[in-house]
Amino acid sequence: MGRISAGHSPQEKEEASSRPNSEYSLLPHLNPDKLFLRSGSALVLDVEKGDVLFERKAHEPQPIASLTKLMTAMVILDAKLPKDEVIQISRKDRDRLRGSKSRLSYGTKLTRSDLLKITVAGSDNRGAAALGRTFPGGHKAIVAAMNKKAQALGMKNTVFKGVSGLRSGNVSTAADLAALVEAAHRYPTIRKISTLKKGHVTDLRKGWRVEFMNTNRLVLNKKWDISLSKTGYIADSGHCLIMRTEIAGHPLTLVLLNSWGKLSKYGDANRIRKWLNRADQKARKVQGATEKTRAETRRRVAL
Repeated sequence: MGRISAGHSPQEKEEASSRPNSEYSLLPHLNPDKLFLRSGSALVLDVEKGDVLFERKAHEPQPIASLTKLMTAMVILDAKLPKDEVIQISRKDRDRLRGSKSRLSYGTKLTRSDLLKITVAGSDNRGAAALGRTFPGGHKAIVAAMNKKAQALGMKNTVFKGVSGLRSGNVSTAADLAALVEAAHRYPTIRKISTLKKGHVTDLRKGWRVEFMNTNRLVLNKKWDISLSKTGYIADSGHCLIMRTEIAGHPLTLVLLNSWGKLSKYGDANRIRKWLNRADQKARKVQGATEKTRAETRRRVAL
């Protein structure tokens, strides 16, 4: 396994200093042959140490579906557009490519802030289209901004063709997506909305509530500590999941692409968590034995 260098914002460094210090690496205690995953491509990255704990076809480009929406959100926030500006959903925002459903009926009026929330947490394609349509310069301009940001982040094998992920031409690799997760994690707004268990937005026409659930069921699970999340699916991409999470005191990025079944990405994530927890138990035993030996040596020297 290799290493990936991950930059950290001042806030992330402060958060890291408040966590229990995991001085040991899990890498020597992991056996990749003991981890069975149903995802075609996968990457598990220890963010603080830069250790790649597991990888499978991590550098092979493939469609990424709605994982795209994290980049859409970053570019929208970078543009510093008015969050309270009201945007009306129109027929121009409908999905002509795959005919996907939306919770947002034509005529719905939302603030840009609410539109961003239901686009990221609820993965609403019509919401993403409306965000792109109302971006300065329109769809072409926002896609250009997304590709420009991808290159700036070092995502050399990533191409965006649209804002929602419905186009199979939106491609990336697990390694590139780890960089995307790191970048998106620096945005407090994205961290917050991507991990909402459920929520609602307000249709300003009559004050109606439009409710939604997070598309990642793991955010509902108390066993998981998730600080950033996004799912994705089209037929060409298979089921996909990316997360920033913490397991056994280690901040990790998980990337799972082209999982064959609707629920298998969650099964893979849980298998990874158990695999890492077993490695952590082994590491702690080794560390405890080492410290005991050192203490005994110091005692003998003192005598």
